[in-house]
Amino acid sequence: MSSFSEHDRERLRAEFDRQLDVGLHHGAQLAVYVDGELVVDFAGGIDGPDGEPTTPETRHLIFSCTKPYAGVGLQQLIETGKAAYDDPIVKHWPEFAEEDSQKADITIQQILSHTAGVPYGDFDEAVEEWSDWDSVVEAMEGIDPVFEPGEQPAYHTFNYGWIVGELIHRISGHPVDEYVAENVFEPLGLEQSSIGLDEDEPDDVATLAGFEVFDRCRDPGEGLGIPASDSAAVFNREDIHRAVIPAANGIGTARNLARFYACMANGGELDGTRLLESDTVEKATTTHAETDSDGTLSRPARYGLGFWTGGLANDMFGSVSTEEMFGHAGLGSVFVWGDSKSDVGFAYVTNGIREESYEHAARVSGMSDSVRLLLNES
Repeated sequence: MSSFSEHDRERLRAEFDRQLDVGLHHGAQLAVYVDGELVVDFAGGIDGPDGEPTTPETRHLIFSCTKPYAGVGLQQLIETGKAAYDDPIVKHWPEFAEEDSQKADITIQQILSHTAGVPYGDFDEAVEEWSDWDSVVEAMEGIDPVFEPGEQPAYHTFNYGWIVGELIHRISGHPVDEYVAENVFEPLGLEQSSIGLDEDEPDDVATLAGFEVFDRCRDPGEGLGIPASDSAAVFNREDIHRAVIPAANGIGTARNLARFYACMANGGELDGTRLLESDTVEKATTTHAETDSDGTLSRPARYGLGFWTGGLANDMFGSVSTEEMFGHAGLGSVFVWGDSKSDVGFAYVTNGIREESYEHAARVSGMSDSVRLLLNES
């Protein structure tokens, strides 16, 4: 059984503090579970450019790290027999595609593995409509495939969440935020986690800072998409915090994220609470699609079902990771992973967006490597 000594924690804290001291982000949290126990729970810096001290309870936007929560919710419904991985989406959502069309062949497994062929569309830029679920549904019903379904892995930045979210709604009868709260967050005691904010709760989410061009360690070239400062402005908006965006506006803490990954690393069960059967976890965290040139990320990628898998160079799981590791990244500021072999759940959360993936990978890989090195020494 691996663990962390007090000396180990001091060494890891030094690396955590160094990233704050050199200005990689304003505030951060780091949480690590080993063998079902919370062994690291750090916080430092401030919750915005002119904010208050970041604590382990400070809530942050976790961006695309929301996707696995929604994916687990949908796979819970598959376990109960209400759906199947091979089901065409139109079986549960007939309006999603016209009969006998190319789009009508898209399956649940394909959307979970980012091979559905609808990775982007005009609705990605329709910020003012993101908080209107009826507009979401209409947009997904109107979108056309960019790639042949099942052929080209391509990261579905927003559409993954819209489609998985509406599938959960159609199959369970409950909106995705309510379903995930009741069936993922509450059973596992993730009290500070949600998909969007409720109307009656304060907007206490940490303020994002988008680092400018002169903060980059290199010129990333073309194909970046939205600049970090623009992304920060959009996701600092209260209406976006209160929307339901199952691929992008989860709210929580590193402590909650690490607990979720500790559960997945332990075969879907933690402290007597089971979210998924172990066979389902194994299927979800196994590579189902791989590409050398992702159609949207512009880098190599491996996809499970709702999770990314490791084993690629510079993939944020660590400098030399293994394909058995699984997790997800959030927009330039969040990374989480689980490792069933070592029974570890890891979560690193910050409020500084750097949209260039190399910079993010370099700093997160360093933190991941530090944790893995200390565990190997134990």
